[in-house]
Amino acid sequence: MGKRLVAYFSASGVTARVAKELAQAAGADLYEIIPEVPYTKADLNWMDPNARSTIEMKDPSSRPAIAGALPSLEGYDVIFVGFPIWWYVAPAIINTFLERCELAGKTIVPFATSGGSGMGETNQKLQPSCGGGKLLPGRLLNGRQTKESLTAWVGSLAL
Repeated sequence: MGKRLVAYFSASGVTARVAKELAQAAGADLYEIIPEVPYTKADLNWMDPNARSTIEMKDPSSRPAIAGALPSLEGYDVIFVGFPIWWYVAPAIINTFLERCELAGKTIVPFATSGGSGMGETNQKLQPSCGGGKLLPGRLLNGRQTKESLTAWVGSLAL
């Protein structure tokens, strides 16, 4: 069995907490997807049509830049990718991450946190960015997750 990586983007810290718990439960390494230009509170105001996040999510070609070097995925078989749900899908920076990584032959497992919506069209929107990787169905990991529940979920996946 190859190594596992939990890569995540967190705008408010909620997804970061879940990602760290998942990494422990899955025996995975951890990588934070950090935007080159950090999001401010005003950028994240989904009710403002001029907010940065709103503009990015309305533009299917938007690919916000990632700060620093991406991790080498050599030796990893499974990549868990975590994010908050924005407009019923993953934030555009997740497409940036997936498209810049070599994912052929890897299994990609999305997980998300959300204040009220489900996964929506997340997998349909992420699939074209997966570059030959096998994208499994995503899962919401809202609320307090236990190591046991996360371990059980990871164990239930076709990895």
